[in-house]
Amino acid sequence: QVQLVESGGGLVQAGGSLRLSCAASGRTFSNYIMGWFRQTAGKEREFVAAISWSSGTSTWYSDSVKGRFTISRDNAKNTVYLQMNSLKPEDTAVYLCARKGLGDTIIASSYDYWGQGTQVTVSS
Repeated sequence: QVQLVESGGGLVQAGGSLRLSCAASGRTFSNYIMGWFRQTAGKEREFVAAISWSSGTSTWYSDSVKGRFTISRDNAKNTVYLQMNSLKPEDTAVYLCARKGLGDTIIASSYDYWGQGTQVTVSS
C-alpha cells in the first residue's frame, strides 16, 4: 500500500512563503520521480514541479513557478518538499503530491499514486 500525505498548507499574504511536505510510506520510492501538482475548482490539475528520487537529482518546474518555488527531497525521511516563495494570489489552489509511473513528467495522467492535497490560499 502506497500512501502520500501532504502538509504545510495555509493562508499567507502575497509575497510570503510556505513550505509543503509530502511524506511517503509503503513501497520504496528510490526509483521514482515525485511531483507536485495544484488544482482549483473546475480546472484540471496543473503541473508545478517534479524531482528525481535516485542519485543525480533532476528537477522540473512549470514556467509559472520557476525561480520562486524549489522542490527537494530527503531520502532518509521518504519526504519531498516544495518551498514556495514570493507567493501570488494566483498560486491559490489545493496542492497535491504524486508518484510518477510511466509517461511525460509534466502530465498528471503519468502519475499513479496521489495524496489528498493541502490547501494553499494567498491573499492580496
